[in-house]
Amino acid sequence: MSSFEIKGGNTLQGEITPQGAKNEALQVICATLLTPEPVILHNIPVIRDVINLIDLMKSLGVRVDKQAPGTYLFEAGNIDIDYLSTDDFREKGASLRGSVMIIGPLLARFHKAFIPRPGGDKIGRRRLDTHFSGLQKLGARFSFNHLDNFYRVEADNMKGTYMLLDEASVTGTANILMAAVLTPGKTTIYNAACEPYVQQLCKMLVAMGAKIEGIGSNLLNIEGVDSLSGCEHTILPDMIEIGSFIGMAALTHSEITIKDVAYNNLGIIPDSFRRLGIAIEQIGDDIKIPRQQEYEIETFIDGSIMTIADAPWPGLTPDLLSVILVVATQAKGSVLIHQKMFESRLFFVDKLIDMGAQIILCDPHRATVIGLNNQYRLRPTTMTSPDIRAGVALLIAALSAGGTSTIHNIEQIDRGYQEIDTRLARLGAEIKRIS
Repeated sequence: MSSFEIKGGNTLQGEITPQGAKNEALQVICATLLTPEPVILHNIPVIRDVINLIDLMKSLGVRVDKQAPGTYLFEAGNIDIDYLSTDDFREKGASLRGSVMIIGPLLARFHKAFIPRPGGDKIGRRRLDTHFSGLQKLGARFSFNHLDNFYRVEADNMKGTYMLLDEASVTGTANILMAAVLTPGKTTIYNAACEPYVQQLCKMLVAMGAKIEGIGSNLLNIEGVDSLSGCEHTILPDMIEIGSFIGMAALTHSEITIKDVAYNNLGIIPDSFRRLGIAIEQIGDDIKIPRQQEYEIETFIDGSIMTIADAPWPGLTPDLLSVILVVATQAKGSVLIHQKMFESRLFFVDKLIDMGAQIILCDPHRATVIGLNNQYRLRPTTMTSPDIRAGVALLIAALSAGGTSTIHNIEQIDRGYQEIDTRLARLGAEIKRIS
């Protein structure tokens, strides 16, 4: 197990370019299973979750060639469907939550799939009902072995249908969408997720020959086709990493320029940070965060305390609430953070309280932050990263603290952030990876 040793209190400066979007990468890599022809993907982030998925694809029989940094060719012409019943697949699939998105493509092409109950962040219950219910409406049959946590899925006569999703699940929408593009007839998905990740997946599938209408909305209409061809696709920059850098710049009183952010795909993210009083300047497709000694949280028009909550797109992504919370600890004013989706994602605040932050954990979903307005610097401490997003929030807190902090279990951070220590070091951060 590795750790980060961070000497906080430094002001950072310079330019940083975000990696490719983790969530999009997991989807489009799974989508390469839909065709036997070569698919070239650009801007793939070199992070633990993506590397593990690529390794799983190789084991499944997909030919994977790295053509340049961040560019890979995938060719799924010789899939070994029997690999799905092996212990090796059981182990690899269970360790990666994104592996659930191979079900849709495998059902569409081979009419059967196996999947162990997937892992991922320990942030509370993360049900798969939306995936399974949608695929069942297309004709899939599921059976679950409770002794070994293994799902078997079969679908001999899938056909298009209308469905109303019980929640706007991003991965659920992606999984059903990938199954539907090769399913005969018309499929309508209402209450579909419409995040940029899903829009990008739709655009890639259309480039492969799929027929999809309603891209960017919560109502998708798919006309099944007989086969899909290869294509070339470029992954968007990671909006979660961009938001993390905005928060890091504010909390450390730094001047940072974030390059090539695909600003039009950031939605409400910049305005959510502006609500905390953070100055954000758009320069072309870059974002500049000027140095600020203090920032003040807005209130609602009637003077009541600001509430920042996650919501389905175009609302605020839940993946950034941990970062927004830690940034608020040094703001002027107070804010209620409402994490609606996951009941355990706010439990990391005890570590921030140990560092001197004034936070009231109201319940598993809500925390009130009383900003210190930089009157007291956060104290250094030793802590453990519970998940990807809380881990980077703790890293940001440590960068601002007055002394040396240690973060254990940084493998969680590595799952979502590419070479974060070396990239931040170029901005002036004193961060060291230790075993």
